[in-house]
This record gives sequence, structure tokens and C-alpha cells, in this order.
Amino acid sequence: MADYRESIIKYADDNAKAYQDIALAIHDKPEVSNYEFFASETLSNQLKSIGFEIELPAAGHRTGFAARYKSGKPGPTVVFLAEYDALAGLGHGCGHNVFGAISSLAAASFKSIIDDLGGEVRVYGTPGEEGGEEGSAKASFADKGYLDDVDFALCTHPGTKTHNGLSTRNYACAPVDIEFHGRSAHAAGCPQDGLNALDAQILVYNAISVLRQQLTDRIRIHGIIVDGGLAPNVIPDYTKSKYYLRAADRETLDDLYAKVENIVKGSALSTGTEGSMHLYQNLVENMVLTPKLDAVYEKNLNSLGLTVEHLPNPYKVMPGSSDVGNISKKVPTIQTILSITDKEIPGHSIEMVEASASPKALETIVVGAKALALTALDLFEDPALLEEIKEDHKYNLEHSKEFPLQ
Repeated sequence: MADYRESIIKYADDNAKAYQDIALAIHDKPEVSNYEFFASETLSNQLKSIGFEIELPAAGHRTGFAARYKSGKPGPTVVFLAEYDALAGLGHGCGHNVFGAISSLAAASFKSIIDDLGGEVRVYGTPGEEGGEEGSAKASFADKGYLDDVDFALCTHPGTKTHNGLSTRNYACAPVDIEFHGRSAHAAGCPQDGLNALDAQILVYNAISVLRQQLTDRIRIHGIIVDGGLAPNVIPDYTKSKYYLRAADRETLDDLYAKVENIVKGSALSTGTEGSMHLYQNLVENMVLTPKLDAVYEKNLNSLGLTVEHLPNPYKVMPGSSDVGNISKKVPTIQTILSITDKEIPGHSIEMVEASASPKALETIVVGAKALALTALDLFEDPALLEEIKEDHKYNLEHSKEFPLQ
């Protein structure tokens, strides 16, 4: 039997530079959500050059892509998830230039043996993980059926710590706009003629602050008023705020959403204005863990000479949200962490921008690709293991609300 492991490792080593160069090129040309034209074209063109069929745009996103390669034999389907968006005003302060390169090289390395092994390998290029215009594209891939014939999904994220980690839970998130329409009037001359849209926003802000007293620690709410009027002597006829409604599980988030909607309705009623609340980008699901899949990845990472630092409670909910959760609601999914720094640095910082183009980041592309591709190999070669992982995912999907937060 062919030594598939050695073939994967050799391919990754032999072809590393092309993907490292892509990571540096994307780093030098940072693009935000819905504008990642260079990044999506560069990654998809590289995959096309080695035989992948490319769909671009994909899932309703003009900078999203789906790269597919089918072997001539039956077998599972794995998707490697690629991110490549930057942070507005900062650049690649989350390392997504590295993220996209890791997944693309992993898929290419796995493709090198799949004709013999059987099955299908894909890369989904998913824009806007950081949010923004047409943000959180993984939700669209999940909603539009791109996971319906996929067996499992893999990715790893550049880390700001000096140690590596496994997948973690995070919050589901509903990014909402809250708007009020009233009637303007001279604030001194005829205030009785106005319907104050700012009063309505202030009532919402204060009511949410009061609501926090009755919320569990499974919930986080934070927001800002982005439009509060134009002049102090004119009663505002329009105001707008943005909030992130977060919860440790989708059911709790849905309940929270209804509570805040009622606050908006009450504020509109009490001020005579018209109020509305709606999502301004895709809703982000909470991450569903599949520990048995993480264990396979860890074994492969160890074989490459790296280790992970385990959390005291692997089910602890980490701060923040990621649309990888939407993928994890559909199929067994991991999003592990690989360090790209020799000192601990803040995320979303200029230090992280610099680390994302560092020699260690370029090394991480290669080792990360190997670890992911070898993980896929284990599941393709062992149908019983793949079935165990699917059962593990199903259990965690059904019981995620029961897991403690700390």
C-alpha cells in the first residue's frame, strides 16, 4: 500500500513556497468583507492550476469560492475552510492571510493522494469572518446546501499565544440594527410637534441595561448609537444603533432576540415613533465541538513535533463569535489554533499584523496544512472512526445547552 502520510508531507514541503508567497501577497493587499477580490482570485486560481474545479462567486457572495476535486472512486467528502478577510483600518490583524494559505495547501496536499484513496476534497473560500458588508459568509454556505454532501470540515486559525490549542466553544451572535423614525421639530420653538427618535434609542439603551439584571452568564449584549441626530436644536426624526446580541447557544439567543425586540416595540410605543430591529449581516451560530475529531488532529500535530495546551474545561465558552459555528451545526468541524508568535500578543493589533507575515507564520502554514491533511487521511482510511466522529458530533449538537460555561 502506498504511504499516503509520507506523500502528503512531501507534497506540502515541496509546494510550500507557492502558498507562503500567496499568504504574503494577501497580507500586502488587505481587503475587508465583500471586497476580497485579490485574495479570493489568488487562492482559487492557485487551486484551479492544480486541477480543482472553481465556482466563483459562491453561496451568494461575490468574493466567495468553492473549489472541488473528485477522485474516480467513492469515498467521503472533506472541506477545508479558508478565510482571507482583513480588519478595516488595520490589515491582517487576525492572520487570515495565513488561514487561507493553510487550508489551501492542506487541500492541495490531500488531493495529491485522493485519486488512489477515493472520495472528494473541497476548499470553501468564505469571506467576511470579521463581519462587515455581506459578512459571515459561512452562514450562507451552510444555509444554501454547500454542506449537505460533506462528511466533515477542517481548519486552523493563527494564534496570538505562544502555545497551540484545540477547538473551543464561542458565542452565537445576532448583529442587529435598531432604527427609529419620528418627526423633526424645532427643539425650542415647537417641541410639542416633534416625535423624538433619539428618546426612543435612549430608552432602548437603558432598557437593555436593566434587562441585564435578569440575564444569565450565557449572554452578552453590547452596542453603540451610530446616528443620534444632527443638531441639538432639532428634534431627531431618525436614529440608529448597532448591537451584538450574543449567547452560548442558539436557543438562548433566540429568546434574547425576542426580549430585545419587545424593548424596541415598547420604546416606539412610548415615544410615538416607528421602530424596527433586523439583522444587518448573517446570524452567527455557536460552535459545536466534536472532541473525537480534535483528538485525531492532536495526534497528527504531535507526530509533526508540536503539542497543544489543554483548557481545564474544554467546554468553556471563549469570548467572541465566529461563523465557523454555522458550519459546525451541519457537520463535524474543527477550528484549532496554531501559534504564529514567540511572545503573547493582543489579537486585532498591529503586533498581530506583523506576526502574520513573520517567518514563524510561514512555517505554520506548512505544519498546519500537514496536520489538517493527515487528519483527513485518518478519517478517509477508517470508516468506523468517521462514524464515531459523526456520532460524537450529533451528541454535542443535541446537548450543547447543557454544558457548563466555566
